[in-house]
This record gives sequence, structure tokens and C-alpha cells, in this order.
Amino acid sequence: MFNEFWGVLFIAVNFLLFLACYRLFGRTGLFAWIGFATVLANIQVVKTVEIGGLMMTLGNTIYASIYLTTDLLNEKYGPKQARKAVWFGFFTLLASTVIMQMVLKFDPHPDDFAHEPLVAIFDLLPLIAIGSLCAYLVSQFLDVRLFNWLKRLFPSDGQLWIRTNGSTAISQLVDTLVFCTIAFAWEYEFNLWLQIFLTTYIFKFIVSVSSTPVLYIAKRLKVSDE
Repeated sequence: MFNEFWGVLFIAVNFLLFLACYRLFGRTGLFAWIGFATVLANIQVVKTVEIGGLMMTLGNTIYASIYLTTDLLNEKYGPKQARKAVWFGFFTLLASTVIMQMVLKFDPHPDDFAHEPLVAIFDLLPLIAIGSLCAYLVSQFLDVRLFNWLKRLFPSDGQLWIRTNGSTAISQLVDTLVFCTIAFAWEYEFNLWLQIFLTTYIFKFIVSVSSTPVLYIAKRLKVSDE
């Protein structure tokens, strides 16, 4: 029961920090959020937990917030800024992966205590990062395109929930399929892989739906770049 309670609190804290980042730093804060969210999501995903009797990976909450961020950029600043943010997140993940793999190649000092924990976390990162990079680019650019298409069909402020949830539902399905296939297909038996895939997608979508009020709040915030 602790994981369920802690998970709700964890989601709330993520959303509050997202709003604070945007309120304090405006559009720059959204780019910064995408930068560290891509890195943190791919560290957290190494850890698996059980919630509601189902096995799932962490990282889903902060990764889902990336869709929230690009949708907000798209809504307030246009698709060009949203696409720029996608590339920024891609570069951040790629650069952090390269740097950490080089860090692991250093021979540690005999008294060093950090090397083994770093290996335990980041030595798994390349396969996860490859899956994430592919899934990230495909799904995020799909999300931007779908959001703009839905915005033409449902342009009013009251229909923002249709734009964000409609685009996210499809793009996250693609993201989860690509990522889980590359990152976990060789690690788990099919039944376990399927469970991870389904629970990951369902949890991401629940988080995205619950973030809809956050998007409305963020859209109305007065920020420093306005």
C-alpha cells in the first residue's frame, strides 16, 4: 500500500515542480525541464516496482511530463518551439549517455566507493538509451504533429483537453511500443514483457490525463518571458 500512496505523492510533486519551473523561468524553464526530465526518466527506468499488484518501471511520471511540456510549448509558443524542445531533449539524452559511458571507463582509485553504484545504474543505460532515443524522436514529433492537427479541428480553449489527451494517447502508445521492444525484449520473457508494456502505457496515459488540469493552470500563468 505504501507504493500506491507514495506514487500519488510522487506525481503531485512532479507536477508542482513543473509549474514552479515554468512560473519562475518561463519558456526557458520548459526547455530546462525537458533537458533534465529526459535524463532522469532514463535513470529511473532502471528501477522496477510493484503498484496495485503489477510490475512496472519508474520514470513514467517524469517522462509523461515531457509530453505536457511540449504540448504547452506548442499551445503557447507554436510548433516551431515545440520541435526545437524535442531536439533539445534528444541532444541532452545523447550527450549525457556519451559522457557517462566515458566516466565508467576510468579506472577507479582503490579507495573509491562510487564506481560500482555508477556501473550498476549507468552500465544498463546504452540499451535503454537507444530505445529511448528512438522512441523519443518518433513519439515526440508525432505528438507535435497530432497536436497541431487536433488544434485545427478543436481550436477553443475549452477543447485543449481534447488536443493534449488525443495527441498524447497515440504518441505514447508508439513511444511505449518502440522503447519496450528495444530496451526489454531481450531481457524478459514475452508474458513479462507484455505486462511491462501494458502497465507502462496505461500508467503513462493515466499520468497524462491527470496532468490536464496542470496544463490549463500553466497556460494561464503569468511568466517572465511574457
